[in-house]
Order: sequence, then C-alpha cells, then structure tokens
Amino acid sequence: MALRLSGPDPRLQASYLDALLEMRAEGDAAPFELVAPPGPGSPGLDFSGERLADPVTFAQFCAWTRSQERPDAARPAGWVPGTYRWMVTDDGGADELVGRISLRHVLTPWLLEVGGHIGYAVRPSARRRGYATRALALVLPVAAGLGLAEVLVTCDEDNAGSRKVIEANGGVLEDVRGGKLRFWVPTA
Repeated sequence: MALRLSGPDPRLQASYLDALLEMRAEGDAAPFELVAPPGPGSPGLDFSGERLADPVTFAQFCAWTRSQERPDAARPAGWVPGTYRWMVTDDGGADELVGRISLRHVLTPWLLEVGGHIGYAVRPSARRRGYATRALALVLPVAAGLGLAEVLVTCDEDNAGSRKVIEANGGVLEDVRGGKLRFWVPTA
C-alpha cells in the first residue's frame, strides 16, 4: 500500500481512535493523546482519548494541531512550532491512519539532548511494513524547506527498528546520551 502524509483531518477520526486504542493496549498512548497542564500563556490541553471520541473535540484537536506550524500559535510553555503529519494508507478505498510523525522546527536544550527534531509512532498492527522509513523520507524535504540542512532524530538504545529507520534515511550516529542514540540526518 502507498503511504502519504496528511495533515490532521477530522475525517480520519475512527481510524485515529483505533490507532490510539492499539497504542493504549501496548501501554503507550502518549503519541496519540495530547494532554498538557495549564501554564503561563496556555490554558492547558486535554485531547485525551475519551475526549477525542467526541467529533467536535476531535475537529478542535485537528485544528489546534495544524495551527502549531505557525510561529505565533498559542502553545504550552516550552513547546516549539512544529509540523504534524499523519501516516495514511488507502486500504481498499478507505483511508487508514497507520501512524504519525512530527517535525519540531527548533530545538530547545531538552530536545537537543533527548527529543530531537523528529518523532514518529506507528500503530502496532502496522509495524514492520516500512511506514516509518517512508514517513521520515517524506518529512525530510519539509525540514529542508524550513532551512534545516540536517535534523536530529533520536531513539532508545534498544530500539533496533527505529535505528534502522533512521539509518535507512542517512542518519549518522553522533553519540549516546541518557540512553538515547542521537543521529543527524541530512535533509537534502
């Protein structure tokens, strides 16, 4: 199946919620939920799975996520502008969300040490099909368009699958910090 990157889209609600439930069953729904406490300049966010089941809330979540590309968008303290895309396949005429990828436009000290520019997650039922490798390849030109000649992508030391994704896209290991492998990936 061909993979494309899509902006957050309310029409993908059912597939998104299915992916969230798969991640939750695995013990890590964080990549698909967005919850942040109130802080300076932000009322906080509660786009938990339960709230995302409501179509109105899901549409608000999609709009908020799309808005994060703008440097002037409201966001929780410490968050940076980012481009968020969903990995989508066409499964017999119906789009299916298989994962998500995010591109942070700038690095904070924490992102430089641990998080990197790019993060991605693939739902368990869609893993080992090359989706993360393809999604990373598709988002690199977006990073280049932002003026980033290379991006930092990290993964846990024991995550062989993610390491292969990064290396398949030209990632060069710089070092290991706090249990994270830190790779620089050229965007061109």
